[in-house]
Amino acid sequence: MKVKYDQDINTNILKDKNIVIIGYGSQGYAHSNNLSDSGFNVTVALRKGSSSFDKVNAANLKSAHLEDAIASADLVMMLLPDEKQAETYEKYVAPNMKQNASLAFAHGFNIHFEQIKPRKDINIFMIAPKGPGHTVRSTYQEGSGVPCLVAVHQDVTGDAKEIAYAYASAIGGGRAGVIETSFKEETETDLFGEQAVLCGGTAALVQAGFETLVEAGYAPEMAYFECLHELKLIVDLMYEGGINTMRYSISNTAEYGDLTRGNRLITERTKSEMKKILSEIQNGKFAKEYVNDCENNYSRLEQLRAENLQHQLETVGNQLRDMMPWIKKRPLVDKALN
Repeated sequence: MKVKYDQDINTNILKDKNIVIIGYGSQGYAHSNNLSDSGFNVTVALRKGSSSFDKVNAANLKSAHLEDAIASADLVMMLLPDEKQAETYEKYVAPNMKQNASLAFAHGFNIHFEQIKPRKDINIFMIAPKGPGHTVRSTYQEGSGVPCLVAVHQDVTGDAKEIAYAYASAIGGGRAGVIETSFKEETETDLFGEQAVLCGGTAALVQAGFETLVEAGYAPEMAYFECLHELKLIVDLMYEGGINTMRYSISNTAEYGDLTRGNRLITERTKSEMKKILSEIQNGKFAKEYVNDCENNYSRLEQLRAENLQHQLETVGNQLRDMMPWIKKRPLVDKALN
């Protein structure tokens, strides 16, 4: 595996390019502001009537309607939700994008699962930060960055990879390291990590632990602190130095419990289910299921969201976080900005 850093990357290739960011959600907010702060020419492209125009203007960024911005773009970064990208490509990008321009993605879903079949006369590549957009922005502002993956699907001009590396550097990825991969590898590992560990696995484990304590008669507040609040402290130690650094920091009692009980929860049966989840990603079953739900007005997603918002873990957590106002002094997520 080869890792490139800022000193290895030529960002001058972006100097005279018109960079257009489609969307101003978590990633769009981060990419556009980081690119602008790095000194590059960036415009945020939005649909007519979008409520995000006010946020973009408040950030002193250039904004334009989609069709106007794309026609003059040298590089278009697609940062809409996955399920919105194919329609936007067909309606706005494909008819308006000039020949030999570059179309970039921050996740390989639509290219890998062929929701988008791009024109043959444009570069197609990916710059995927390994973190949420709000973290991409906050770490950049602190002088650090989030590692990025780059991949090339179509190289029409012969310098697509160089442009991708330059973009990654411009949003802060070169400070932490930029690694080359493929659309297939990024898409499948990313979906698996989200579903089995980072989001699905972790959230389910936290909820199950909370429920176990509350059902046994313990105070919900105690259960919240033990199963959710302290999780950040443990993950911070793992982030800093890996699992063994976390174990070095905790008590001998905690470490013994970790090493003797953890594998009773995460068993071969759990790993077997992880392999099943990975298979559903690899064979396209998950992508098809997700796209179908999107086309059905997110019926299942909305139902699951509503159910989880009512979970006691959420209501107790809201009350306890109000007791700790410093948590929200510098929030990663500020809906007024992004």
